[in-house]
Amino acid sequence: MTTAEVGSMARVRLGWRPEKLRQQREAHGLTLEDAGERLRLVAEQAGLKNIPAAHPQTIWQHEQGEIYPGPDYRRAYCALYRATDPQLGFRNPLPGEDTAFALTPMSSTNNGTHVLAVERALHRIAPGTADADSMSLQQRIMDAWRRRHTGGDPHRPSIVLVGGFAGSGKTEFARFLTQLTGWPLLDKDPLTRPLVERLLVSLGGDPNDRHTDLYRNEVRALEYDCLMQAAYANVACGISTVLTAPFIAEMADEAWMTRLINRCRAQGVDVSPIWVCCDAESMREYIGFRSAARDAWKLANWNDYIATVDTGLRPVVPHLVVDNRMGAAISLADQARLALAEVRV
Repeated sequence: MTTAEVGSMARVRLGWRPEKLRQQREAHGLTLEDAGERLRLVAEQAGLKNIPAAHPQTIWQHEQGEIYPGPDYRRAYCALYRATDPQLGFRNPLPGEDTAFALTPMSSTNNGTHVLAVERALHRIAPGTADADSMSLQQRIMDAWRRRHTGGDPHRPSIVLVGGFAGSGKTEFARFLTQLTGWPLLDKDPLTRPLVERLLVSLGGDPNDRHTDLYRNEVRALEYDCLMQAAYANVACGISTVLTAPFIAEMADEAWMTRLINRCRAQGVDVSPIWVCCDAESMREYIGFRSAARDAWKLANWNDYIATVDTGLRPVVPHLVVDNRMGAAISLADQARLALAEVRV
């Protein structure tokens, strides 16, 4: 594909205004070379998995609208310029989206900006049902963050389930919560993948299969059982824990959720389900960008796969939601990480 073709495709992005990137760079007094160096540094500080190469030519192409920046570039730009996607012209704002969040460089004096950054990111956790108490979990996370270096926590231990479809951003948001609280993270994929792949092969299947009856009927339940047994080991010790997995069937199963809640409550542990919402276009972009072998079938058969995805699906029990359409929540989480890094509380 030629550069002209790439540019032609890039310009059809709804709401994309590439000139805003140049305006931000110039407002910060950065040359293309300076911006590249800062972009790589801020991406590393924010803990992005893939650090952008950020060559001056690439940045120039972004600013000229020849190439639409990929997910990690967009996250790095937002972190560098302390702005949201709409403020940088990557897209139009979502209905009701707050685009006024901007951080200024911090001085050596603690000025409270890091607290604002955390609160703004946590406010993405909203009630998914009328009887869900989002403020309770937000306050619990804030208290855990404030107290993690001083000891003591006034709350009961909590199990936080972070679910959502593939590519929704659930793992990134779960990591953000663990970085704030210091609670351990149990991520289904790295925890169970070696076992799942070996089991699939032993059953005569493809190690990357996540869509056939063989996986669904013979492997999936064991995969989740491994995850939950690890969680129950923490529950037995009264340790707050963040779990991340799709939890699509589980959160939609009232009996499954009730058993989990009752078992945890018997140990004096609360359960807080969080559902991460995302749009189909963003999910496809995230899935394609991470290039995981287990996603090959989804990408090769996208229309068939997305037809099985109900973006309106929600847990059947009281739960919280994070609106991560077009990466809105993850952008705020990245900026909160950077703000925290500047004040080692």
